[in-house]
Amino acid sequence: MSTTPQTPTPNEPAFGDDLPEGFTQVVREVNGALIHSVMGGAGEPVVLLHGWPQTWREWRFMLRPLADLGYTVVAPDLRGTGGSAVTEGGYDKDNQARDVHELLQALGLTGPVRMVGHDIGGMIAFSYARLYPEQVHKLALVDLAVPGYGLEEIMDPASGGLFHFGLFMTPEAPELLFQGNEKAFLTWWFAKMAANPKAFPPEEIDTIAASLRGPDALRGGFEHYRTMLQDGRDNRAWGEAGGVLTMPVLAVGGEHSVGSYLAQTLRPVVPGVEEAVIAGSGHYIPDELPEALLAVLAPFLASA
Repeated sequence: MSTTPQTPTPNEPAFGDDLPEGFTQVVREVNGALIHSVMGGAGEPVVLLHGWPQTWREWRFMLRPLADLGYTVVAPDLRGTGGSAVTEGGYDKDNQARDVHELLQALGLTGPVRMVGHDIGGMIAFSYARLYPEQVHKLALVDLAVPGYGLEEIMDPASGGLFHFGLFMTPEAPELLFQGNEKAFLTWWFAKMAANPKAFPPEEIDTIAASLRGPDALRGGFEHYRTMLQDGRDNRAWGEAGGVLTMPVLAVGGEHSVGSYLAQTLRPVVPGVEEAVIAGSGHYIPDELPEALLAVLAPFLASA
């Protein structure tokens, strides 16, 4: 598998210089790809997995608060995004769960973790919990629909679902459409998907747009979508074989986005799922209302 690293060295900020005090950047080669992360704090590990079209910076408002609660916090850039390598393949969520698993081993974090995933990061977190259940102490999924358990309905425009899934899955076409128009598209996108219009000021959109420029950067993002049908088949096969998640699971939805849909669709395979809805938020809860999200996550992550 070939890799094309985007930027990072451990001492150079990748797409934004908002590292909080006490956090550093690390790069490790794992599972055939260079993976860039930010890491800080001390204590039991919390892993934060971002969504599209973002990078580790999605969690920038929550890194220091979580570290101050007594955790070692790790926020990777997913394969193909931010400072991590764009690879030819390997974007299915089970393989990206292996990315995370090998990354944690490389960082010396070998015990059970508390894992938080938003959007595509939540899909990877779900796969991680399926594949490594003994390695997940707590699982929090933030505003997504899981492949095989609710995503297919959301991605079907014929029944009122969202159009972008099919477009982003199409090989080559979205790269051709968006190259050179990254900022204009993102300005429109975040205005549509976020209920808080102040969550994505122009300077933040500039930073995110910069992470999508380059010969492979757009493709690295869209490849996450191109495996989703297979991701759904993988998840359903596990569930049909009797798979269930027995660790504590929290399903968080934005009031103006998935709401309680995530928890409802997970119940067949997560019978004990807990539910929280963040009032006033759209899809990008970590940017829109980070304090409200932290207020929900902190007691869940801390409970015995």
